[in-house]
Formats: sequence, C-alpha cells, structure tokens
Amino acid sequence: MATDAHRIQVSGWPAGPRRPKMANVEDRRPGLGLSDRGLERNGVPFIPISGELHYSRLPRHRWDARLRSVVAGGVTVVSTYVPWLHHVPDRGRPRFDGNLDVGAFLDACGNHRLDVVLRIGPWCHGELRNGGFPDWVAAADVDHRTDDPAYLKLVEEWFGQLAGHLGGRAGDLLAIQLENELYDQPGHIRTLKAMARQAGLAAPLWTATAWGGAQLPPGEVFPVYGGYPDGFWVGSDEGWHPSFREHFFFSHQWDDPGIGADLRQGEISVAADPAGPGFPPATCELGGGMAAAYHRRPVLAPLDVATVAWCKIGNGSAWQGYYMFAGGANPAGGPDGWQESQATGYPNDLPRLSYDFQAPIGEAGELNGSYAELRRQHAFLTSFGAGLAELPSWLPESGPADVGDRTTPRWAVRSDGDKGYLFLAWHQPYEQLDPLEGVQFEICGTTPVTVPSVPVTVVPGTLACWPLFQEYGGVVIEWITATPVTLLAGDEAPVLVLLADRCMPVELRLPAGVALQWEARPADRSTTYRLTPSEIPLRVVSATGAALDLLVLPGALGPDLWVRDYPERTLLLSDGEVSWYDDGPVQVVAAGKDMAGVRRYEPGDRGFVPLDSAAVHGRRGSAQVELIRPAAQVPATYGERDGRASGPRDIERLAAHYRVTLPDWVRGDGVEARLRITWAGDVAELVVDGVTVADRFWDGRVWTVDVRDTGLGTTDDVVLRVLPLSSESPVWVSPEAQAVRAKHPGQLIQTPTIEVQELTTYFVR
Repeated sequence: MATDAHRIQVSGWPAGPRRPKMANVEDRRPGLGLSDRGLERNGVPFIPISGELHYSRLPRHRWDARLRSVVAGGVTVVSTYVPWLHHVPDRGRPRFDGNLDVGAFLDACGNHRLDVVLRIGPWCHGELRNGGFPDWVAAADVDHRTDDPAYLKLVEEWFGQLAGHLGGRAGDLLAIQLENELYDQPGHIRTLKAMARQAGLAAPLWTATAWGGAQLPPGEVFPVYGGYPDGFWVGSDEGWHPSFREHFFFSHQWDDPGIGADLRQGEISVAADPAGPGFPPATCELGGGMAAAYHRRPVLAPLDVATVAWCKIGNGSAWQGYYMFAGGANPAGGPDGWQESQATGYPNDLPRLSYDFQAPIGEAGELNGSYAELRRQHAFLTSFGAGLAELPSWLPESGPADVGDRTTPRWAVRSDGDKGYLFLAWHQPYEQLDPLEGVQFEICGTTPVTVPSVPVTVVPGTLACWPLFQEYGGVVIEWITATPVTLLAGDEAPVLVLLADRCMPVELRLPAGVALQWEARPADRSTTYRLTPSEIPLRVVSATGAALDLLVLPGALGPDLWVRDYPERTLLLSDGEVSWYDDGPVQVVAAGKDMAGVRRYEPGDRGFVPLDSAAVHGRRGSAQVELIRPAAQVPATYGERDGRASGPRDIERLAAHYRVTLPDWVRGDGVEARLRITWAGDVAELVVDGVTVADRFWDGRVWTVDVRDTGLGTTDDVVLRVLPLSSESPVWVSPEAQAVRAKHPGQLIQTPTIEVQELTTYFVR
C-alpha cells in the first residue's frame, strides 16, 4: 500500500449543472459553448491549443510555412498581437500592406483550419516600443489606458481603421483579447469591448489577461493566465525567482504575480478567485520560450518548457496557450528601433531586431527541441481532450511543502471518481532533482487503485501520464504505466499509441474479462502484465468480443513522432521538419543533410513502413570568417536603469568586425539555406551592405539565421560584428554560458564559426 504522502482522493464535479458563461451575449457562434468546466463545439468538449505567432514580425512569404509548422506541431489556434505601432506609425496613414495585411493573415490561418485570437490592445506590450503605442499616441496629452475621452478618441480611430480593413473577416475570429496586463481598470476594459463592437469587431469570446491580481469586469471577459519557466523581467541578481519555480509543481493557483511585475507599481498580489467566477482555468501565455534582455538572458531547455505545460494540463487547464510558439524579428522601425528599451521608459533593453524568443519554431523557421516535446502533448490533447475536459483535477493529500521541496513526488490526477489520468512531473531547471525511489501512487475513487503494482524509481526528466479505468474501443484498461499519444483507427481494432516513460517499466493492468489475445480466455480477475516496448502492437480482447491494439513505443522514438489529424489520423516517424497541407502530401525539410526518412504506421503487424520519395541530397559547408578589425577594450557597464544594466549604444566602434564569405552555391536560384553561428561575446550584429539585418545577445546558444530573409545570398558585403563581454559586466547568463565566460578573464570574445545548411524539401505520399 502506498504511503499517505502519495495518495489522492478523487470524485466527480461538485453537484449542480454546468454554468454557461460566454463573456459575450451578442456575438455567440452557433455550436460554440463556454461553461465553468470548459469549451464545447457542437456539444463535444474540446481543449483549444493556441500558439502565439506575430504576422508583423515575419516576412509575408514565410506565413504559409510557419502556419504549416504550427499545424504539424498540434496547435489548433493562432493568437497574435495587432500592434498599433506597426500599422499606424504616422497618424492618418494606416498601413495594411505586405506583412501588415492582417486580413490576409486571417485568410491564411483559415486555409490551414486554424482558429484565431486577435489581441487588439490598444496597449499590448509584446516587448514593443511604448507597449505597442505609436510614438504620436505615447506623446499625446491624454491619460493613457483609461476612459479619458481624449484617449478614447484615439482608440476609436484605431479600432475603426482595423475593423474597416478586416471587413467581414472579423466575424470569423474565435476570440478577441482586450488590452494586456491592465490591473486596475475594469471599467476601461468594459469600455474597450463596447468600442470594439461598435467599430465592427466581434468574436464569440472576449478575453483579458488576469495575472497579477488583475481586476476584470465581472462576466464581461474570459480571464486567461500564464506561466514561464524563467524570465528576463527580474533583476540580474535575483536568481531563479519563486514565481517561476511554482510552475514546476501541480497546483490549483492560476495567478502568476511575476509576469509583468517589472512594469507594475506597488506590491505583487495574487487574485483571490483563482480562475474568475464561473470560468474554467485557461492560459494564453505559457512560456514557449523566453526573450533575452541585455541584463538577464535565461536559456530554457526543451523539458523546461514541456514541464510547465504538462503541469497545467494536470492542474485542469481548459485552454493551453503559448507565448511564443513561433519567433520572428522586429521591423527596423527607424534609428531607435521598435523594441522595448530603457530609452523608451522600460527597465529592460531588448535586441533591436531579434524576437526569436527561443520559441518551439525559431526566428529562422528551425524546429527546436521544445517543439517535439510539446507536439506529443498536443497530440494527446487532440485525441483525448473530449474526455479529459470532463475530468476535474485533484491534488495529493500531502504534497510538496513549498517550491524548494525536492523530495516529494509532484503529481496530480484528473478524474470524475470512476476514470481518469495520473499526471507525474519530475523535472526543473538549475537545481537538479535526484531520482525518487520506492514510489507508488494510490488513487481513492469509486474503485481504489495502486499504481504501479510494485514501487518504482522516478528519474529526473520524467513527464508521464497514466490512464486509469479508461475505455478505448469498448475495451477497459485498469491502468498502464506508459503515456498515451494518440488513438488510431485500425482495420480490425483501434490502436492506442503510447510512449514508454523514461527508465520506467511498462505495466499493464487489465480488469476481469479482458486479457491479451494470446491467452486462452480472459481471466475472472484483474491481471497485471509487464510489457516490452515495440513497434508492433499487442492485441487486447474482452469477453464481449471488443478488441484494442496497444502500440507501446520505445521512449527514444518520442522526438520523431508526428500525428496528422486530417483528413484521417495517421502516425509518422521522421527526423526531418515535417508539415502538410490538409489532404495533400507530406512535406519534409532536411537541413544540411540527405533526405530524412519518413515512415508511416500501418495497422496490424506491418508496423512503420517507409514512404516513397525522390532522392534528395542536401548541401552543407562552412562560411569563411576573416577578422578585418579587432575589438576594442570594452567597459564593464554601459549604464543602468533601476539597477539593470543598459545595452551598448556604440557597437560598430567597439566590436570586432569579421568579413563573412559564403559558399558559392548559396547564391543559386531558389536556394534556401540557414547559417548556424557559434560565437561568444556580448552582442552580435549581422550587417549586409552596411545595414544590420539580424542581431543577438549572447546566451551560449547557437545563433540560426535565414539566408534569404536577411539578403545574405545576394551580396559579397557581409560583416559580422561581435562585441566582447567584460568579465566585470553585471549581465546574468545561464550557468552553462557562465562556465564559458569564466575561462576568459578580462573580456570574452571568440572567433565565430559558421556552418551553412541547405534546406532541401521533398514530398511523400
């Protein structure tokens, strides 16, 4: 029997019917419902998965490719800011051309079956200059972000311009977010909603960020929350702040007092009502990554991102929303840039151009490790979300004592008392967790159960989800210690696809009347089996004749698993960058290598079979890097604001200059390629024909740059500037980067190396 510390008592929802709560009576969409438990479409519960992607931070010719990657990553909703700053830098001259054509962007999302959340501000933050206000608005003699009539007149002008551009498309939105991180103006949010509707902007859901104890107008907006593994907005001397640590634990506290605290006056508070009266817990800003400020440059590992998201699912999330899911770059924005900076009143200096954000899809379109980790979670939510949404979340009777607890298992159960899922997370950054030995879990519901059958060791890096008394295709499984990925239609039986958990034995517990097919007859009592992961399924049969194939895959295959849900659900294996158009062929991009293999699972004993494709050979090489001007001796600091180091203003004079010569093949017609720059220093700029086209604050990671989007393949005039980092600088970098820094007393600068990877694309059916 498990100990008290590892026990959860579960039951169903509190007595009473669902409480409908649309936050908008006028613009209801037929078939779409929102209640205190979650969202429904045509009576079927679902869990939206939204990913932030900023159309105005991407070249228009990249929209389609990014949206295909978003879809392949399992995201079902695109959320995006509509920055007033980008569209109307000069009053009276609104721009909706090129990559500012938000209407065309909505059309592109629709072509990929993606719903859209427009975050219309007017103030939006997003690490933008003036929080997204044009300079002329920021300079206006008005009380900003209030019901001051003079300010509302400016907002009315902007909302009218946006609604006029969108036309009838405004009715196709899933949601509109009003303002951002506005804490004490509930009446103003109500006013903005009325103004947006009057202008012609409408959506069935209206949302507002609720973190930081935000006061929202009751019943008017759907409160949405966030949570980041780490952030740039704390001081360089604050370490790993408790507001970040909390997200690596299961909890029913949804408010995060840390997000935006650097821009907030007064004490950090926590909302009294964790989700808002009558609304389910939902998120719009789970950290898909993190930006680097000059003074503080966190680096997130894929599991850091995945663990925060996993804990929110176990906590009962009715909406998984990420910020960011795809990185980008700021428009140039004149001599001072359009980024958040100390020069424009913020406590932080951000890169002028780069908004990579360490997102699952990087600034150059590369798929990072977090993409694969989240992709599997999204496949689970899409396949099993209808049932999961009906299950409330339950926490242990004796859980972790506080955010410093590194010895108590972190787990939760979503259950209605009869069936459910056990969620387990044992990972955090910075402070390594030790293996947990002798772990069992007892779930006390209608039928008490102890999982696994014998105590096991939970190793660091474990993210697990174990089905409890779930029925698939008419077959009930008491429990299995492997994580579900998806459910496929088979020729003779549905296929439940699971992934073996890290260093965890796979045990299957079947109830009386259900057994593995090789047995003569189902047992008259529950039976436990030890399974070996394989690419060939095992069939489970019941006394009633129902059958289910269990495909328990080795955990090592996890990063290469892809689930395509339309036109029919299929399971793919590939180490390439996979995407697709609706019912078209699968498209695979291989970066700097020969064709990546693609295999598709075929039901039965055929397993994964290779898909046909043309032979493709990708080129890779190295750029020549020649020092043409050495770096100067740099100061320890370039100034500070509110105790935070300021970024340099004279990089051209102080930096080392390197001439970069790319291989000749990069200039070929239609060639797509990326640079992977390994470097060390403080700040780097890539300059083409005298114009800075990309920049980065050093954080120890490889810097990936798209050749076409930066114009690198069209000229011989390419210079890389690298500013050294003083050993006395107060800038905070990750422990891994700090280890590199410690080896260079005085100032850190290393000659860059540049790998060039051709992007080869091919199609398979």
